Amino acid sequence: MRIRNLIHKTILKSISFAVVLILAYIFIFIQIMRYEQQYEFANIFNAFYWVISTVTTVGYGDIVFESMPGKMFSVFVQLSGIPLVFAFLFSVVITPWLEKNVHSSLPTKTSRNLKEHIIICGYNKLVETLIEELNEDDIPYVLIEEDEELIKKLLKRNIHTIAGIPSEEETLENANIYTARFVIANRSDEMNANIVLTARKLSNLKIIAVVEDSSNKKYLKYAGATSVVSPKELYGRFIGRKAADPFVRRLTGATEFFEGVSIVEFPIYPKSPLIGKTIRNAAIREKTGVNVIGMWKGGSLSFNVMPEDIIKDNSVLLAIGTTDQLSELRKLTQRLE
Repeated sequence: MRIRNLIHKTILKSISFAVVLILAYIFIFIQIMRYEQQYEFANIFNAFYWVISTVTTVGYGDIVFESMPGKMFSVFVQLSGIPLVFAFLFSVVITPWLEKNVHSSLPTKTSRNLKEHIIICGYNKLVETLIEELNEDDIPYVLIEEDEELIKKLLKRNIHTIAGIPSEEETLENANIYTARFVIANRSDEMNANIVLTARKLSNLKIIAVVEDSSNKKYLKYAGATSVVSPKELYGRFIGRKAADPFVRRLTGATEFFEGVSIVEFPIYPKSPLIGKTIRNAAIREKTGVNVIGMWKGGSLSFNVMPEDIIKDNSVLLAIGTTDQLSELRKLTQRLE
């Protein structure tokens, strides 16, 4: 991961700096000893011994300078030794220990036996429904996430998740990209572009990119995405359908997002039992199995649906699920018996 590589580079730089500084101190020590004509101490072994004991502020006092330049050099080495030792200690000992213990509880690799699977980069409600369908059809998958708290919650729910930055080669390799069916890039447009570029560099598999701004579709195509899906563009196809006949008995206006999973707009009609209830109290997911991923609020479409949002008679819900699940929600929104 990027953070881990950055830490390793920092440690390497700290060690290199410490070694160069110690070598410089050894050279200066020898030159000052020769200047003071203390030739018995003017060698590498005594120099190394004096530098280490002085840098660590131990200072045994068996080798001392007599001249003013030598004494000033001793003071300088002692003062520089404090930050040098602590910087080295934090870089080489404390930081790696913390990194190991913080990430030790989070899986960063999937099983090498996982093959013909789907790699999903990024979690949200859309992915929630997709994962349910994959589980029902026994299709293997692995989800890549960066948020440690979210990863822990997903693992508790037995959602196959690994920690990592999906735009990095190491992470995709840890997700077994070479044996995967395809990759779904479901992050920001900028991150998705990096994911697509990295995935395409590693493999010729199918890559599906979910784009936030439809104007960026062409860039993701240039990056190497096999197909680009714009949820907002799909949602927009359903806006304005409140004039639809509420007594139509079949499910209409469905657009397939992934195989077996569709997105539908549901206007709320006057006799719907959902009117006046919050999203939480309506318990739509519990009753139908669908996920509400968008709703018209205050004349604008919001994809940030909160549990306390109230469903009104002029609301329009955007939901994702299977045909059967969506049909159940249609009954609630139109109160069809």
